[in-house]
Amino acid sequence: MTISVQGVVARGKGEPVEVTTVLVPEPGPGEALVTVQACGVCHTDLHYKQGGIGEDFPYLLGHEAAGLVEAVGPGVTEVAPGDFVILNWRAVCGRCRACRRGRPWYCFSTHNATQKMTLADGTVLSPALGIGAFIEKTLVAAGQCTKVNPAIPAATAGLLGCGVMAGIGAAINTGGVTRGDSVAVIGCGGVGDGAIAGAYLAGAHTIIAVDVDDRKLDWARGFGATHVINSRNADPVAGIQELTGGFGVDVVIEALGRPETYKQAFYARDLAGTVVLVGVPTPEMRLELPLLDVFGRGGALKSSWYGDCLPSRDFPMLVDLHLAGRLPLDKFVSETIGLGDVEEAFAKMGRGEVLRSVVAL
Repeated sequence: MTISVQGVVARGKGEPVEVTTVLVPEPGPGEALVTVQACGVCHTDLHYKQGGIGEDFPYLLGHEAAGLVEAVGPGVTEVAPGDFVILNWRAVCGRCRACRRGRPWYCFSTHNATQKMTLADGTVLSPALGIGAFIEKTLVAAGQCTKVNPAIPAATAGLLGCGVMAGIGAAINTGGVTRGDSVAVIGCGGVGDGAIAGAYLAGAHTIIAVDVDDRKLDWARGFGATHVINSRNADPVAGIQELTGGFGVDVVIEALGRPETYKQAFYARDLAGTVVLVGVPTPEMRLELPLLDVFGRGGALKSSWYGDCLPSRDFPMLVDLHLAGRLPLDKFVSETIGLGDVEEAFAKMGRGEVLRSVVAL
């Protein structure tokens, strides 16, 4: 038996998205049907729409979501109907070489629902990041559901499903930021501000936000930035060094995924410092650095996948920190919108007018 719901679909590269009828199967073995209550509009969804991730159109967009489990298939024990969950795209397998080595946040065999959601004419949809949550109800693997405290609003909780978690995790999990560290974050959108919030939470004493937009720099202060640099008007490397006694910071988090800003991050760190790339580059981008500088400066150059998070560990902890007043996740929500407003939300994102638009269902 299938159910008919409304969802947001991108039919072709660069085409405007549309709200249309989607057919969702009842959950099979290992699957869960989730009533979506809220879903953030993430830059990754825009990449799908623009053809920057793949060509498997039509895409069912949306992935940064929270909601209620409506039904589960045979063999599901992780969640039950009525549970309030955050959806994730790293449903760890527990069997691959990363999981067997005790590093499940690197799981190399994450899984999604086996059955496919379709358009009314039977056309198979490709759900964004294996989720597809700009929809009234979605079908996912049960492991993509992480149960959390239902006291947190869905519009806030869902942001941990992607961008904000990627930023927080880039600081805490990948970058290893700890008390007394100095940190710079280049790019202050949702991911960058998540990294700032994570650095603040971890006890960093100096947190430098870098962006070309003064409005975003103001937002960054609200998440814990102690200093800001508008790199449109000033050299960020020189500015970061000036704020750190001429040395550079312990950890630089690059949240844009661009070669020019990655070079800034590389040279803005102290000797033996760490660079974390959490911004997502495009396939044609290339990076050139003097190999002697890579050797001579020491330290670590890291990439952060999804903030190296383990949803079952990190989501409940961060929700509890928010409910305790220690992590202002609600500040990331700029507006709540309907399914029919997603295309305009992409335009607002491009103009830098919002930190996060969130679809409320």
